Amino acid sequence: MIMSWNTTNKCNMYCKHCYREAGIKAQHELNTVEGKSLIDEVAKAGFKIMVFSGGEPLVRSDIYDLIKHAVKVGLRPVIGSNGTLITKRVARELKDAGVMGVGISLDSLNPKKHDEFRNYTGGWREAVIGMKNCRDIGLHFQIHTTVMNWNKDEILDITDFAIGMGAVAHHTFFLVPTGRGADIEEESLNPEQYERLLKDIMLKQDDVNIELKPTCAPEFMRIAKEMGMNPRFSRGCLAGTSYCIISPNGDVQPCAYLNLPIGNIRETPFSEIWRDNPIFKELRTMNYKGKCGSCDYKKACGGCRARVAYYNDGDYMAGEDWCSYSSEKKGNKK
Repeated sequence: MIMSWNTTNKCNMYCKHCYREAGIKAQHELNTVEGKSLIDEVAKAGFKIMVFSGGEPLVRSDIYDLIKHAVKVGLRPVIGSNGTLITKRVARELKDAGVMGVGISLDSLNPKKHDEFRNYTGGWREAVIGMKNCRDIGLHFQIHTTVMNWNKDEILDITDFAIGMGAVAHHTFFLVPTGRGADIEEESLNPEQYERLLKDIMLKQDDVNIELKPTCAPEFMRIAKEMGMNPRFSRGCLAGTSYCIISPNGDVQPCAYLNLPIGNIRETPFSEIWRDNPIFKELRTMNYKGKCGSCDYKKACGGCRARVAYYNDGDYMAGEDWCSYSSEKKGNKK
């Protein structure tokens, strides 16, 4: 199970797609003591992986203490970063603190396109330096790419770049219109482009020895099975079932892209929210509506709960209209 904590809203970038609308520090962010208490609760709830994200988590002065505490309670800490602050010293301190891996964002092989998307001059160059610094000390890193209509034809080339850099994985994040991402909804893929790219990524996975993982595109599980592949992942959408996120001020959400605060850890211990919250319980029923409810791949895929909520007036149990699969047309494939 994976927990992601947006440790701060503060960031040195102002990305066009940011679901958290990061930039300046938010009011009432969790302090060090509260953060360690949250980490204790995350371990108590049975989670195994703790993602420290943001904003930019490396702007927190206590980030190394928080990472060490996660290690102490038996969690595997990883970092989600834009990479620009990962100097050689920072890379070494992250590794010494116990970080198991770093996700670094890179959205294009064209530095200008990346920097414009991230609203940060020099961001591409600094992110690549951050990757090299991780690689040089043996700290595992992976590349994260947000998929848009203007970079979709670069995705497989970015995978090749990731291999050349020594990355252990390339994760592609398909835009969900939330936060600032809602302002660029028209730049997301259409259903046909979405399906084609997922097939191309799965074909690429057969040819490379690093992990390729589409995110906010759970249909990749169905496509992989149709292609006779057996991905190591057990399910596409994990929202509320084996994943959730904590905001900088302690709000709990089923998913980073599903803007649905369902409790706050300052009021209720996280382990209780995870166990008892009715929205989590409903998501775990998988009693979806529409085509998701009758789909042969319901358990393996689950549809993107955040995307269906956006396009169905907040109904996170609705069917996934982006999916081109039809049980009636293709028969009963499990």
